[in-house]
Amino acid sequence: MVPGLGSLTRAPDDLIRPFQIENMGVRGRLVRLGPALNEILDRHAYPDLVSRLLAEAVALSCALAGALKFDGVFTLQTKGDGPISTLLADFKSPGSLRGYAQFDAEAVRNLDPTVMPSIPRLLGAGYIAFTVDQGPDTERYQGIVALEGFSLADCAHNYFRESEQIETAIVLAGGRESDDGPWRGGAIMLQRLPEGDPSLLARGVEFERDEVSEDDWRRLVVLLASTQASELIDPNLTGDELLYRLFHEDGVRIFEPTQLQPGCRCSQQRAERILQQLPRTELDDLAVAEQLIVTCEFCNASYTFPLEQFSLPG
Repeated sequence: MVPGLGSLTRAPDDLIRPFQIENMGVRGRLVRLGPALNEILDRHAYPDLVSRLLAEAVALSCALAGALKFDGVFTLQTKGDGPISTLLADFKSPGSLRGYAQFDAEAVRNLDPTVMPSIPRLLGAGYIAFTVDQGPDTERYQGIVALEGFSLADCAHNYFRESEQIETAIVLAGGRESDDGPWRGGAIMLQRLPEGDPSLLARGVEFERDEVSEDDWRRLVVLLASTQASELIDPNLTGDELLYRLFHEDGVRIFEPTQLQPGCRCSQQRAERILQQLPRTELDDLAVAEQLIVTCEFCNASYTFPLEQFSLPG
């Protein structure tokens, strides 16, 4: 039985569920995305290949952000020279999500839509960056590694190996609930905690544990790798049930989830400030029928202003 599971209601979608493997220095995060992700993707008419990869990126950003203690914005961004040139997913504490993609439509059309191509074929050569921004009075943290590996999860593994030196295992999934159904996404991340580092404990909860052996860690990673993409996005299988299915022999303790929702930060006022910072000659070039239109890349909302609003004084 999952300790504490009986006192919790059936887990909804759109959450990050912290958990730990009992009596081991292993913590984890499970991410389940449903309506929040579907709203983000529905605002764009992306090809399915692009939406699937962006769904994985949003799930990965949630898993990574959920493992940190911060008040601000966590951003995952990829830049490459492949058919999908940019993926951007960000998480604003305590749980607002947004994301978008830039891509070459013709190049994407030439890919097989029924098979998820490798990262080199989709994103090309480039980098993946993880950024934590807690505001103007704090130092911004950023980690960058090359886009290497078959999948987005592989890229994250490379980051932890090269930059954080924390043994980490991640599985990701994104897809439609049915052929033309809503989009769903999921992730599970395991981390082997460094001995004696209380800052890394799940949700600050202190618990007694033994150091996890190499054999136990490898076994847990193999169990995690057995997770099917269909399980991660199955609307009829709760995240808690999936965790129990994977780790019940060792004992898995779950903690209260963080709820997630779509949350773009664009507004009429922000759009106006952007235009005010541009030279008048550039505004003249951007105007159509004496109107300036600013479209948010994240949510696709458009804001319209009369060109004369930005006329030079006098």
